[in-house]
Amino acid sequence: MYFSKTLAVTALFSLLQLAAAAPVEDISLAAREPSSTDSLETRATVRSGDFTYYAVGLGACGWWNNDSELVVAMAAGDFDPSPGGNPNKNPNCGKKIKATYNGKTVTVKVVDRCAGCKKGDLDFSPTAFSKLANKSLGRIKGKWEFV
Repeated sequence: MYFSKTLAVTALFSLLQLAAAAPVEDISLAAREPSSTDSLETRATVRSGDFTYYAVGLGACGWWNNDSELVVAMAAGDFDPSPGGNPNKNPNCGKKIKATYNGKTVTVKVVDRCAGCKKGDLDFSPTAFSKLANKSLGRIKGKWEFV
């Protein structure tokens, strides 16, 4: 019994080491320029949803960011799909979004995917959320669009 627990723990640890060592293809922090495949309709559509904030780190786009940056995670329903299943190559990565709440506006860069968000929702860095509302509110309803 002890041997099988030790073996299971060792196997799990080995898998975690492999996952941590997996290569990340594009770690550039440069914003992606809109491409010719970005339709004007996609960029000009105003969307609405819940705005929340989260502890920023390594995002789905493969970049490390921090809580003081003006960055955002898009709802999985808006972010997906990714080319070849690789979120590091998602065309939304690096796009700029202008978000508005109660007369206040902030422009943020897409760096992550929010699995728990509904389509239209955005999950902001704490600093970006603070540009729109007091963090004590936790969740607000706002509008956003690509710029």
